[in-house]
Amino acid sequence: MPYDDVAEEIAGGEEHLVADAPGTWTDVPLSAALPTLAKLSPDEIRLVLPAPGDPRGLPGPGDFTGAALLAGEAVVAGELGLIPQVRTHTSGSGMTFETVLWRVWPLPATASAAALSAPCAAEAEAELAAALAETTAALTRLDVAQWRPELAGALAALRRPDGTTDLPPGFDPRARRLFARAAVLDRVLALAGHAAPGGAVNNYEAQQRDAALRPLTAACRQALVAACNAPLRL
Repeated sequence: MPYDDVAEEIAGGEEHLVADAPGTWTDVPLSAALPTLAKLSPDEIRLVLPAPGDPRGLPGPGDFTGAALLAGEAVVAGELGLIPQVRTHTSGSGMTFETVLWRVWPLPATASAAALSAPCAAEAEAELAAALAETTAALTRLDVAQWRPELAGALAALRRPDGTTDLPPGFDPRARRLFARAAVLDRVLALAGHAAPGGAVNNYEAQQRDAALRPLTAACRQALVAACNAPLRL
């Protein structure tokens, strides 16, 4: 796929700029910075979704790792790291809009090895299935669906991913299936993680809910990483 098409697919109609790209002295459009990665194999470009206490895929302590943990997402590409930052702007007429700035960081030569240490799709799929079964049982005991009735349909959708959220061509069926399920699960977790309308959840119930969701949230994050980083069929 041409770099211009890749940039357009990532941007999705938003303005994406890149700061500190090699060979540049000012912010440049994403399409102008992507050719910097041309020497890399696609499998050397890895998604990382770190969280406090779960820095898997990051190269170790340092400025990049700290910024990636704060952002909750990053890309490791050889000896470069990229972290997106969403910026909100207000026009003179009072309208707000967002742009995304990707900042490039130099990384040690060991960074790629750290990114490759994340679970493969098969391992992540097994971890996700186990965490889903455990968490679903816990949420059923807590009767979370009563707090948020829309969760009943969302949980049912997890068992029947419709494939509307999918990876682009080139990924194998396991990675595509894992991504579809994890994408649906990500929406369920967003619903379950919010307090019920009308204050139907007290503090103790909210703590129980959060404890039940925590391992599943980690498994979902790793499933998305494993699916997106699965080897391509070129």
